[in-house]
Amino acid sequence: MTASTSSDSLNPSARAGHCTLVGAGPGDPELLTLKAVKALQQATVLLVDDLVSDEIVALASPQARVVYVGKRGGCKSTPQAFIEKLMITAVREGERVVRLKGGDPFIFGRGGEEVEHLREAGIEVSVVNGITSGLAAVTSLGVPLTHREHAHGVVFVTGHAKPGDSGTDWPALAATAHSARLTLVIYMGVSGAERIQQELLQGLPGHTPVAIVQHATLPAQRHATTTLARLCDTLRAEQLGSPSVIVVGDVIGGVQALSQSPTQSAAQNLGERTGTH
Repeated sequence: MTASTSSDSLNPSARAGHCTLVGAGPGDPELLTLKAVKALQQATVLLVDDLVSDEIVALASPQARVVYVGKRGGCKSTPQAFIEKLMITAVREGERVVRLKGGDPFIFGRGGEEVEHLREAGIEVSVVNGITSGLAAVTSLGVPLTHREHAHGVVFVTGHAKPGDSGTDWPALAATAHSARLTLVIYMGVSGAERIQQELLQGLPGHTPVAIVQHATLPAQRHATTTLARLCDTLRAEQLGSPSVIVVGDVIGGVQALSQSPTQSAAQNLGERTGTH
């Protein structure tokens, strides 16, 4: 090893920096891709989202600097502009930066915004996909998002609008979902559930099956199955909150065939007794 090579290895600014946006998936470390694990092991700086589990962060090199930059609705959050500035600064200092995001960076993870800002700053950036929570949530219940007999497509949609944005046209989406037989996967929809329910009922029948899955794939996972007409009642009865995914569509009818388990929702049992499922 030459003296210059040794010096470069000890001086991060002598290396060419790089940034990788990595999808951490829904939380279970076994659902990470091999490419994601490799990026974690090679990173010198990790910028970690709030919902990323400790088990996943532990896969990084012990020498890596870990910075938590959580963003949660209704909670104190790290400003997006500050996160982007951190990424750009670290890369320019020669660091191998991993922006570690829950789920997939390009599905409601602001990955598109970050890639745009990094490229505008002349920063090399790559993206490693992760399993999005909307897929993991229904898979954990043993049902698909699409099915030749029940659902011809799927729509991923956010229930949380940008300030000043009117958000999703739920009645129009419901009408399309009904006519085209689509499954709706709603992220960040718990806080706006009353409005979402009321407006979806303008285009979907009240008996449309619904599943709510909280902490998908994690030991703390809880779920409830109900109908669109009882969505908010079920959320209150089961005390389900964020982070949860709400899935609306006929494919959820298959959940009723699942055997009883210790985590089976009390709301489902209530619905079976009252005939609301």
